[in-house]
Amino acid sequence: MKLLFLACLSPKTGNCTTAERIRAHIESAGHTCELRDAADFKSSAEVASLIEQKPPFEGAIAIHLFKGGRLLLGEATVPSENTQVPFGVVFGGTDINEDVKVEQKRAVMEQVLLKARFAVAFTDKLKAEAEVFLLSQSSKIYVQPQGIKTEAAQSFCWSEFLRRSGVSGEDVEDLHVFLLVCGLRRVKDPLYLLEAFSEWHTENPLVVLIIIGPKIDPVFTEEVEAISKRSAGVYLAQERSQEELHAAMRRSAALVNSSVSEGMSAAILEAMDLEVPVVARDIPGNTAVVQHEVTGLLYSSPQEFVRVSQRLLVDGELRERVVANGKRYVEEHHSLDHEREAYQRLVDTLH
Repeated sequence: MKLLFLACLSPKTGNCTTAERIRAHIESAGHTCELRDAADFKSSAEVASLIEQKPPFEGAIAIHLFKGGRLLLGEATVPSENTQVPFGVVFGGTDINEDVKVEQKRAVMEQVLLKARFAVAFTDKLKAEAEVFLLSQSSKIYVQPQGIKTEAAQSFCWSEFLRRSGVSGEDVEDLHVFLLVCGLRRVKDPLYLLEAFSEWHTENPLVVLIIIGPKIDPVFTEEVEAISKRSAGVYLAQERSQEELHAAMRRSAALVNSSVSEGMSAAILEAMDLEVPVVARDIPGNTAVVQHEVTGLLYSSPQEFVRVSQRLLVDGELRERVVANGKRYVEEHHSLDHEREAYQRLVDTLH
């Protein structure tokens, strides 16, 4: 079966990584799956034209109900009654958490969900949100958590990574590095903690915050660069390969998430798999995987972030507990094999 797969493919974003992984699952079952960036298409007519090329596509998948799914509705301005090919969709997170608040987008997403053969939510909570905000299509929404696989680079040099990130001094081995992994865009809110963290660093120079991730929003990236430079103890690192990033995570005191909205943070799950404590902002996408003081730590304000992080550094029992529970949680709920089997079954419904 020849499938078209539409996703937002900004380099090394969560959706890009997820799409590559799902494509591999589909192709391992013998299908052909062509991954294309939804941003390359201005209208559903362009996608319809692509689908009809010889040999034509026989099915399609899209990540994100609005950005990807709307392109599969047909050529007409008003969504067509007949889509070109059977398709399924995967919730991206911001579609259900943010875009449903815009009436025009919500109407389009309802049409997408109505016509899709299946929809995949990463969490029960995301499925419940979709059922509240969109026309209920409960029977076609499947919950399938993301599958996680980590691989840390063997040749990674921690001191070199710190030096290149701008961290200097003789006692780098004594530092407590908090690693904030995110694409530089406003929804990830990397500036949220900077003032409070700088105050903490002034009191304790051994704690530093390193922000690392792709520069997705150029204007916002400039803002982050400028504010980071004048924030004591805060550094902005150049993006690294996935394997190098995992190696940096492994050496960190904690993985930090400060997002305003998340579908399911792969970085959080990867940190858990690598046995690194997670300190995450208390938002629905994060609380679906992080249970406070069980699989990680949650905070609702910059000041609370500092309090729970200080406790993490001195309470060895707490650290050991959240690390062990986080690792166990990923092994039990985010199996790559289970994810592969689920997508292969769902693709079969497109025949």
